[in-house]
Amino acid sequence: MSSATPPTPRTRRRRMSRAERERQMLDVAEEVFGERGYQATSMDEIAERCGVSKPMIYEYFGSKEGLLTACIARSRAELYEVTLKAMAGVTDPREILERGMTAYFEFVGSHSRSFTMLLTDPHGGPPAGAAAIQETRRQQSELIAGVLRTFAAGLPEPDLAAFTEIIMGASERLSLWQTGRPEVGARDAARYMTDFCWNGLSPYVT
Repeated sequence: MSSATPPTPRTRRRRMSRAERERQMLDVAEEVFGERGYQATSMDEIAERCGVSKPMIYEYFGSKEGLLTACIARSRAELYEVTLKAMAGVTDPREILERGMTAYFEFVGSHSRSFTMLLTDPHGGPPAGAAAIQETRRQQSELIAGVLRTFAAGLPEPDLAAFTEIIMGASERLSLWQTGRPEVGARDAARYMTDFCWNGLSPYVT
């Protein structure tokens, strides 16, 4: 008769729910994509790090392309949520700008590897991934344009569209610059962008 002690509820490993498992897979995939880039990422490695079989990942996401797209979609939703939350209830235009920028750079900082991979190698992934990145930019564009319309109501639409693109492009470039400089924190980057944008936008604020 075996003398092994049967597992108790305390020692038995808890099974993950589907939502927990999906979140784990996305966390690991984002990490590996950020480390290696899309092309060099192996589904075998992701499965191994998750402690699951490769077929299980395919069951959840269909393909490596589907996994990448799901990672981008999750980040897009999270970025939108944290940015809106940061600006909620604020009425001062400069403070709204500063809070939105701080939320953006803090989010980018917590996803720095994958963010850098997506911006520096946007064509290294599948078409669906590139489309997902463009959707993220479109979402941010609409958010920025909405804020500008509220506080710079007199801006003609072409000017508003141009300023929106300038803010987006400058934010992305500053994020890439900041990634290689650990001494520059998210709040530092947010202050640079706020000062830069405010100097250009303040004459139009009503």
